[in-house]
Amino acid sequence: MSMINKSFMISNEPGQRLYSELAKTLPIIDYHCHLEAKAIWENKPFADITQLWLEGDHYKWRAMRANGIPERKITGDASSEEKFEAWAQTVEASFGNPLYHWTHLELKYYFAIEETLNSKNWRTIMAQCNEQLRRDDFLPQALITRSNVEALCTTDGPLDDLEYHQRLAEKRDFSTLVLPTFRPDELFETHPDRFLTFVSRLSQKTGKTITTLNEFLAALEARVDFFHSTGCRVSDHGPLAVRFRPLDAAGQAALFQRRLAGDVLSEDELQAWDSLIFVALAKMYKQRDWAMQIHFGAIRNNNTPMFEKIGINCGFDSIGDQTHLAESLNGLLNAMAENNGLPKTILYNLNASYNDVVASTIANFQSGEDGVKSPLQFGSGWWFNDTRRGMVNQLNALADQGLLSNFIGMLTDSRSFVSYTRHDYFRRILCDLIGGWVERGEVPEDDAILNNMIRGICVDNARRYFRFR
Repeated sequence: MSMINKSFMISNEPGQRLYSELAKTLPIIDYHCHLEAKAIWENKPFADITQLWLEGDHYKWRAMRANGIPERKITGDASSEEKFEAWAQTVEASFGNPLYHWTHLELKYYFAIEETLNSKNWRTIMAQCNEQLRRDDFLPQALITRSNVEALCTTDGPLDDLEYHQRLAEKRDFSTLVLPTFRPDELFETHPDRFLTFVSRLSQKTGKTITTLNEFLAALEARVDFFHSTGCRVSDHGPLAVRFRPLDAAGQAALFQRRLAGDVLSEDELQAWDSLIFVALAKMYKQRDWAMQIHFGAIRNNNTPMFEKIGINCGFDSIGDQTHLAESLNGLLNAMAENNGLPKTILYNLNASYNDVVASTIANFQSGEDGVKSPLQFGSGWWFNDTRRGMVNQLNALADQGLLSNFIGMLTDSRSFVSYTRHDYFRRILCDLIGGWVERGEVPEDDAILNNMIRGICVDNARRYFRFR
């Protein structure tokens, strides 16, 4: 029997029924990913399975390094065959790592290959995959369509022109919504020269003079409006830590003048800058009914020699920690609320030891005034937590402190066109968890309630929450 079957990851009968009769076939709303709209538009074929699977996938690269694979066969100039063989050797050593399951979900779902990849059969599997990749149903747009993706949100800089999003919106033979996400990392830049370069480019892009904080924020708002006009309904932020340090209006204006003068700010001043920008942007998002995502807790580029050799997003990041998270997170959300500008907000916590801190903080700011269920969301298990253990921990913390039924579900957070099986992986884990509650008599086996809950978490809640259409 194939490892990937109806009972894979689901140990109870109620969960198997919820998965096979409902969750398995529901469409996907992938509201956070790192695909590029240009690559979707160009729709170029993949050269081979190595390009599709291993190019840009730092999850796999980390595992390969741990398995003693030299960098030449990971990010270097080795042949496709050498790299694929190295990956196959790593797969058979990866029991317990979600990469093992993701690999075989992708093999079965996209290539109808049910064998488990290993160091003995890699040539055969590579040949089978490469043969299929010549077909039109393995082009990027076809893979998205085959994955039943209703909408996906890319990740885009605030000065991007969004040309390919606009082209895709006009395309009649591709029905998936491809929407931008406003990701203004440049606003939180600590290096004076790089910040000033951004201010100059922002001024040129918007045609606005920027000499004061109000003019700076007006120019940012012009970019928010542009993103909104192209269908954007989501922002994203990726701070290492959530810090809150309030300043009055005069202090904020003076701080911007220091930034404009190219001064190096102290740590306290940087925290005050981040706080004022977050609060100002949040109000812009609130006024446009956007959702604000905050992914926090990643320490990036820790291996300096490798960073200098091959760059960012190459597998040298890890889980961070911080002191006084609860105080800062509550303070930041409260400042947004006091400014009448707390938008729908999704908080992703990379350090699982803070799950209950984050989930209980979210509960302080829930409100039904805008007709949205759970406008503040505890985001899905992210990055190092999109494992079975990480997902179960997140789901349980959310259920403990809030309403799991209102959860907006999973996302890929990926650069791969075949990573949509992560939604299937999540759905199996979700059905196993809830089915276990039923089997143990902790919740009733009420089909109407259970079906609505599964359908909601998999797709309907996200539809209502983001209102993309």
